[in-house]
Amino acid sequence: MIAQVIFIIILGVAVYLFAKNVAKIRRNILLGKDTDRSDQSSERWKVMAKVALGQTKMVKRPLAAVLHFFVYVGFVIINLEVLEIMIDGVFGSHRIFSHPLGGLYDLLIGAFEVLALLVLTACIVFLCRRNIVHLKRFTGVEMTKWPKSDANYILITEILLMSAFLTMNAADYKLQLLHFSHYVKAGSFPVSSLIAPILPDNAATLEIVERVCWWFHIIGILAFLNYLPYSKHFHILLAFPNTYYSNLNNKGKFTNMASVTNEVKAMLDPSFVPESTGEPARFGAKDVTDLSWKNLMEAYTCTECGRCTSVCPANITGKLLSPRKIMMDTRDRLTEVGNNLDKHGKDHDDGKALLDSYITREELWACTTCNACADACPVNINPLEIITEMRRYIVMEESQAPASLNNMFGNVENNGAPWKYSQADRFNWADNE
Repeated sequence: MIAQVIFIIILGVAVYLFAKNVAKIRRNILLGKDTDRSDQSSERWKVMAKVALGQTKMVKRPLAAVLHFFVYVGFVIINLEVLEIMIDGVFGSHRIFSHPLGGLYDLLIGAFEVLALLVLTACIVFLCRRNIVHLKRFTGVEMTKWPKSDANYILITEILLMSAFLTMNAADYKLQLLHFSHYVKAGSFPVSSLIAPILPDNAATLEIVERVCWWFHIIGILAFLNYLPYSKHFHILLAFPNTYYSNLNNKGKFTNMASVTNEVKAMLDPSFVPESTGEPARFGAKDVTDLSWKNLMEAYTCTECGRCTSVCPANITGKLLSPRKIMMDTRDRLTEVGNNLDKHGKDHDDGKALLDSYITREELWACTTCNACADACPVNINPLEIITEMRRYIVMEESQAPASLNNMFGNVENNGAPWKYSQADRFNWADNE
């Protein structure tokens, strides 16, 4: 009974803390400007099923795709086993699903064990790729000590959790063979039965091993759950809404700015009265609160996998731009803004902004707007939208575009074309033909 009470308390605290952190992230995301992504719901469900559930954009890198699939499927399916562990913890039962499921239970436990072994293998390979092979896309100026450690922490945690799960089953298997206490025969153990011979034969010792691994496994999962909101691995949850709210337009299509549209309408029609938004219109984005909520959701969804940066032509040619850094900087700044809200209230100004304090102008102007980053992202994140909005602010609010662009703007205004020749001279080249 004492163990049940302790488990219920731990479970309640873990769920409360997770819900609190998720609510804070939701609050931070909603600091962004409104954008309508409610259209074409059937198409959105298809995109989510294909990209988030089906992992279709992962296959461009086959080895990573296969390994990630093992981890992904293992994470989803093994959580069914976690449900049984939680029920057992609350009610003090042992393998409560074994009786109602009958022979199906043996099949499920066997499948869980195979998946656990595949997850274990995949995580070990991922650790080697990061720390021994040192794949280039896992490096970069933005990949400081914390991002690298974050990835390793998660992989090591998953290895420990799967090891505890298999060891727990191995001890359970031997206790079943010994007909010890309440360990009734239930389940099939194709993997853990191979581990069982290295465990002690004493029933009391086996029970201690089984209980220690049981508690380690479930507390580890609850700790992992509360670590997610602080980690890039929050994409486990956000990948689904993020892909659902994907931009369904062609990637090369830019959005019109309502504030600019109102200005143009006012110039063409003096009687036009724009709808009041209650706040002065800003062209583009200087800080995270000028971006849309979808841009901010993408910042929290970023997996830091580096696929975007690895295909970025600007980055490949040695320029400062890294699309991954754009997303990581946006997330870091948004987290800072959220913390300021909690500590100082909504009117606090810390004197910082996403532009200049986090993302430099050199990075922004290095972008070729080719959309390679958006195409490469496995969860449909689009760093280009953030880059474009910040460029708009620099040009339209500060008039600080590079000299080459200012020359082009002047030519378009005066000559109706990007070139310095007047319209009257445009066909001079044909005079001698």
